Amino acid sequence: MAYFVGLDSGGTKTECWLGDETRVLGKAIGQTVKLTRVSQEVATARMRDLLTEVSVASGVPLSSITRTCVGIAGYSISEVREWAQRVVSEMVAGEVVVCGDDEIALDSAFRGGPGILVIGGTGSAVLGRSRNGEGFKAGGWGPGIGDEGSGYWIGREAVRLAFGALDTNQNTVLLEAIRGAWGVKDVSEVVAFANARPGPHLSALTPVVMRCAEGGDAVARGVLEDAGAELARQVAVVWSKMSAHGETVGRVAYTGSVVEKIAPVREAMRRRIEQDCPGLSVVDGAINAMDGAMWRARG
Repeated sequence: MAYFVGLDSGGTKTECWLGDETRVLGKAIGQTVKLTRVSQEVATARMRDLLTEVSVASGVPLSSITRTCVGIAGYSISEVREWAQRVVSEMVAGEVVVCGDDEIALDSAFRGGPGILVIGGTGSAVLGRSRNGEGFKAGGWGPGIGDEGSGYWIGREAVRLAFGALDTNQNTVLLEAIRGAWGVKDVSEVVAFANARPGPHLSALTPVVMRCAEGGDAVARGVLEDAGAELARQVAVVWSKMSAHGETVGRVAYTGSVVEKIAPVREAMRRRIEQDCPGLSVVDGAINAMDGAMWRARG
């Protein structure tokens, strides 16, 4: 019996599955091991704990593993690749394949084939892959200069438009909802909190905006629909790049808490993609990058 391990190491958590050729036998979730956020010592301890946990959960010793696929954020950094290869190889038998976390996400949707993937969570980016494996990208530049359509962007836009509505006497409950979420007394404290350094976690306002939109607030609803339009705009950029290289792509998949869980964002994105990118359709249901990690591990 052959056994395989898949790992998805992102910026907020690390997930690990262990399975055979067809089944997942054990799962474990731990904290991030991203080396730009934690030291090598902390990351190594977390990785070892996670691998031990998945082995116990599955009942399969790590000495019995045939192949492991590690999809890791920051793959382009040699230190990250070398660390992941070394630490996992020290604990797990068999071949260890290290790749980017974006690659396993694409594999989850397209099994090594061509397609476009929207990542819409706390941050955002759109990735494309051609039939020959060439990659294309739009966005993903971080909250300070990009991440359009992400949870952070939604929070920032909500605050900006709430004060714009105050300036123009436009009717919205957003400002009051933001004040309540931040636990401050009045508008002046909202201003101070919003402009503090380091600033608030604006992505945490996404559920607040969603509740306001569900309650009929037009400004909040507009923020969510604009987020979907921004994600679609990035899809159009990637689609155009691929088309210019003679690549015909028919499907867009998505992953991430915002585009998965917030219907107004997802549906606005779908409408704009179908309008702006003829022949391109959005696959129903969010993908799980762990499926791609296991697919690669199973070879």
